Amino acid sequence: MPPILDLDIWRAAYLLIGQHGAEAELEAAKRADLMLDRGDLEGQTLWRRIRRAIVEVQALATGPPN
Repeated sequence: MPPILDLDIWRAAYLLIGQHGAEAELEAAKRADLMLDRGDLEGQTLWRRIRRAIVEVQALATGPPN
C-alpha cells in the first residue's frame, strides 16, 4: 500500500468532523479498533492518525483554555 499523505489524513479528519461532529474522535477510534480486530495493522495506524488529526482540529476550534 502506498503511503498516505498528511493532506489526506487532514481531509479525512475534516470529513469525519462534518459527518459526526463532536463524536468524530470516537468514530475514528471505533474504526481503528475494527481494523485491529480484523488484523489490519496498517488500517489501524491510518485511523489512529486520523483520530489525532481530529483531536488537533477540535482543539483549534475551541481555542486555548481561559
